[in-house]
Amino acid sequence: MAAFDLHIHSEYSSDGEFSVAELVGKCLGAQLTLFSLTDHNSVRGVGEAARLACERGIGFVPGIEIDCNYRGTDLHLLGYGIDWRSADFARLEEEVAAKVMASFGGMVDNLLKLGFSVDAEAVLAAAGGGLPTGELIAEVMLSDAKYHTPPLRPYMEGGARSDMPYINFYLDYFAQGRPAFVPVEYMDYRDAVELVRDNGGVPVVAHPGLNFRGREETAGRLLDRGAAGLEVFNNYHTPEQAAYFASLVRSEGALMTCGSDFHGKTKPRIAVGRFPSDSRFDGRLSDFVNHVDVIGGQGV
Repeated sequence: MAAFDLHIHSEYSSDGEFSVAELVGKCLGAQLTLFSLTDHNSVRGVGEAARLACERGIGFVPGIEIDCNYRGTDLHLLGYGIDWRSADFARLEEEVAAKVMASFGGMVDNLLKLGFSVDAEAVLAAAGGGLPTGELIAEVMLSDAKYHTPPLRPYMEGGARSDMPYINFYLDYFAQGRPAFVPVEYMDYRDAVELVRDNGGVPVVAHPGLNFRGREETAGRLLDRGAAGLEVFNNYHTPEQAAYFASLVRSEGALMTCGSDFHGKTKPRIAVGRFPSDSRFDGRLSDFVNHVDVIGGQGV
């Protein structure tokens, strides 16, 4: 069985850490035979990843992860095998960046109301021209004792949420429905599906059990409304969820994918190529590869 990781983020993601070259090295070190770069609303790293894949003899599938919304719930749609040179994706990145930047002031205001000490200018400086994410806000606050207010203690060393403090802070305060959440008007799910398909890609719902926990049946409706498959195996699904989604894609004749959702320091317990899987479905995962054009590689 070939070793795949179809969900990896680089520094071109607002919350990614590593360069594309570093990620290719990590994929080779993990003995992967195929990977996809799926940055948030961005394809800026795909060309370099394609070139390095050819040079280093590893299979590569061009990808993207698009923020979108289905009936009031934010989710992520993966697009595989896309024409990354399309101007559509540059427009997407620009539009999402403008919306996220517009929400930043509200994010800071909400934290201040909750008793945190936040310096908006320090966060923007740390962003270095990139997007000021919830994870970055946490990183800045945790990096300097002058921001160490009581509400931050669970994320400080030894605290109950300190195992992955940046992403845990985001999930606890900035995820949809949480106390500091500021709505961002992402594109409709069906428009995201159309964007991927119009650019030659295969749309796959990322970690449906994370976004629709307790409402897993929604994944079936997402398949009915244009997705070609589901990300079944990842670092978020329980064994029960993975079994449910595996059964669903089989019954619907849909595609099955897998991925780590590696980011780097924002999710330090997640490594490239490491996520729970089930060898009984190796053939179904390989079927996905037959639906996309693979760049580079040797006998993938």
